[in-house]
Amino acid sequence: MKFEQYHIAEEIKQNLTGLGFKRPTDIQFKSIPSIMKGEDVLAIAQTGTGKTAAFAIPIINKIHAIKSSKRSYGIKCIVMVPTRELALQIGDVFNTLARHTKAKAFALYGGVEQDAQIKKLQDGIDILVATPGRMFDLISQGYIQLQNVDTLVLDEADHMLDLGFINDIKSVKKMLTRKHQTLFFSATINKEIKKLAFSQVKSSAIRIQVSPEDPVSKNVSHFVMFVEADDKRFFLEKFIKDHPESKILVFVRTRVRAERVAKAMGRVGIDALTIHGEKEQATRSEVMEKFKSGACRLMIATDVSARGIDVADVNYVINYDLPDKAENYVHRVGRTGRGVKKGIAVSFCSIEEKDRLSEIQVFLNKDIEVIKTSKSDYARTVITTAAEDDIQTLIENYENRVKRRKKKKKSK
Repeated sequence: MKFEQYHIAEEIKQNLTGLGFKRPTDIQFKSIPSIMKGEDVLAIAQTGTGKTAAFAIPIINKIHAIKSSKRSYGIKCIVMVPTRELALQIGDVFNTLARHTKAKAFALYGGVEQDAQIKKLQDGIDILVATPGRMFDLISQGYIQLQNVDTLVLDEADHMLDLGFINDIKSVKKMLTRKHQTLFFSATINKEIKKLAFSQVKSSAIRIQVSPEDPVSKNVSHFVMFVEADDKRFFLEKFIKDHPESKILVFVRTRVRAERVAKAMGRVGIDALTIHGEKEQATRSEVMEKFKSGACRLMIATDVSARGIDVADVNYVINYDLPDKAENYVHRVGRTGRGVKKGIAVSFCSIEEKDRLSEIQVFLNKDIEVIKTSKSDYARTVITTAAEDDIQTLIENYENRVKRRKKKKKSK
């Protein structure tokens, strides 16, 4: 089926054509008809399969059809998301798909001044994409009215519920005085979260699950390198220098680690961006724009960027540190291989992280292919950043480190 066969506004069809979208993805094909019928939906699909458009298209179409002009008569739809970056991303998708229609969308999030946001709300919007904190703040101040809302969307629903937003979700639903439709969308979901999700939808809710046996897109190839923790930065340097034209997203465990790895890359002449929760929102937005545009082709991130962020043409995702939760691996590697494009995920696994690797492989229901590494790989990497007269010393130092590690392992 093609988008032109759907009973949606011509303006939306033209926007889809302009974006090069001719046929719906599996999740879009299965979700759009149910959403257009007004049914509650719990949808689970791999990252990068077009989940946002799956709910954005029917929502925009519904609002466009009932409005006589572009003037807003109050918020009709709320999309709740767990992070600021995701709010911005989904807001962009809505506004792109809503061009030339009568629907207006706006992304609301914390970390920035309220005045401009309040003015936008007062000017009138139809679709509010928001993080819970800032939304409840402006509700309490009287700037957000919910009496006209008839659609509630929870994107990255598992993360929303896992972070303890269930009370916020229940609070919003209590405020919705009109009969409303509830849509849950996520890439992963466990039994506990599923139970919570079903408690917030009608008993007749439609359950849609695409490729449940493989939570990651088939467009992503997976590899793992067994690397000592202290040597990871050298192998990262080598990888980046071996792929100079590639856009690379590196995930680390903590904010401090992100800055340390970026500084280590800077010492060997490699420019790197960092993004994490400690940065101001304006800085985070600037970083994302530089990475998206290709002004800098390397970004080092914590899991704040692993959820739902759609950055075009990410060639490689590198798990510098393996994630604490296996499901976060899915969200990380989903930043590559999006849509019809291919991508590669490479994980650096130290001895201390082997249990995490096993959990990830169980979660994926398959083994990850191992890339073999050797002392010479490391030595060559060190040589590229060393003065010529220090090369032999560096190699000897490395070999001595390997010997010490072997002795330490034997003693254990």
